[in-house]
Amino acid sequence: MIVFCGYGNSDLTVNVPVLPGAGDRVQALGIERHDGGMGANAAAAAARMGADARFAGVVGPDALSTAFLDGLGADGVDVAWTSRRGRLTTAVILVTPDGERSIISEDDDVTESHVAEVVRRCTAAGGGWLYLDGYRFPWAAALLDGATGVRTVVDLDGCESAEAARAALSAAEHAIIGASQAEHLLGPDLAAAAVSHRTHLLVTDGARGWRLHTPAGDTRAGAAIDIQVRDATGAGDCFVGSYLAELERGAEPAAAASFAAVAAGLSCTGPGARESQPDRDAVAAYLARGA
Repeated sequence: MIVFCGYGNSDLTVNVPVLPGAGDRVQALGIERHDGGMGANAAAAAARMGADARFAGVVGPDALSTAFLDGLGADGVDVAWTSRRGRLTTAVILVTPDGERSIISEDDDVTESHVAEVVRRCTAAGGGWLYLDGYRFPWAAALLDGATGVRTVVDLDGCESAEAARAALSAAEHAIIGASQAEHLLGPDLAAAAVSHRTHLLVTDGARGWRLHTPAGDTRAGAAIDIQVRDATGAGDCFVGSYLAELERGAEPAAAASFAAVAAGLSCTGPGARESQPDRDAVAAYLARGA
C-alpha cells in the first residue's frame, strides 16, 4: 500500500510562445484544463506501474471534484481516503513550445489535522508507504514520530526553508529533491546530509539525470532518457510515483530510480501532467529496446 497525502489540483494549462516577464503581454496559443497536483499525479503514476496506490488529499463536494476523483479511479487509484470537506485547488501552468513551464498554484486544504488522521489510518492498517510533499514540513515531522510500520517518502518540492527540509529528512526514509533546490536548502555536501539524517536522498536534474546519496555514504547516478519534450508538467511527480512503486515491489533504490527516470522521460512526450504518464508495459518496452 502506498498512500499519497498531498496536492490535487485542477490545472489550467496555457500554451504560450515564451514565458512572460514582468509587465509583458503574450498571446496564448491554446488553453486546456487537466487534472493535476503533486500528490495526485504521483498516485496516478504509481497505480499505472501496478502499485496499490491510494490518494488521501482534500477536494470539494462539487462536480469538478467528483470528475477529478473519477479520473484518479480510472487510473486505478483508490480514493476512499480522500476528504471532500475542502475544495479542489487550481494551478495555472504556462507552457512554451519547447516544454519549459512556470506554475502559479494556491494553498490546498491539507491541514495538520488531516495529515494526522492519515498517519493514524496508515498505522491502523498495518503500515505501508506514505508520501508527503515538502509543504507539510516542518510540522509534519512530529506527526510521524512513533508511526509504527509507516515508511515515509517526502518530495521536498515545496519546502520553503532549510529548517523545513531538515525536518523532512529527519522523518523520511527516502527524500526526493530537484537539483535547483538541493544546495540552496541542504548545502553543498548532499552526501553528508543523507548520512547525517540516515536517509536516501535522491536528487533529480531533468535532462541531466539523477544522483542517489545513501545513508551509508555511497553515491549512485543515472542518466535521463533522450526524448523530445512536449510538456514537462508533472514529470517530477511521475518520477516520484514510479520510484515508490518500484520500492514497494522490492527494488533497490538505484534500480528504482533508473526505472523512474524512464517513466518520467516518457511522460514528457505529450500534454498535461497525467495524460502521457506511461504504464509499466510502456516502460518495460522502452528498457527492452535499449537493452
